[in-house]
Amino acid sequence: MTTATQRSSNLDFYLARAAQARVEADAATLAHVRDRCLRSEAAWTAMAARAARSEKLKEAEAVRKAEAGLTS
Repeated sequence: MTTATQRSSNLDFYLARAAQARVEADAATLAHVRDRCLRSEAAWTAMAARAARSEKLKEAEAVRKAEAGLTS
């Protein structure tokens, strides 16, 4: 079972990789390298968005279960 801290660190990891890809794209002198870095940034950003959405859904489900008196 994953914890909130683990999910958050995954999100942080994805965002850090996206930022690094952006830095590499900005520093690239070759067009194909810049394009590759920008595609990488887009992929990491999409993964971060999915992770954030997943976190929100899991939090909402935990609240719903708590309000209903259910356990995991």
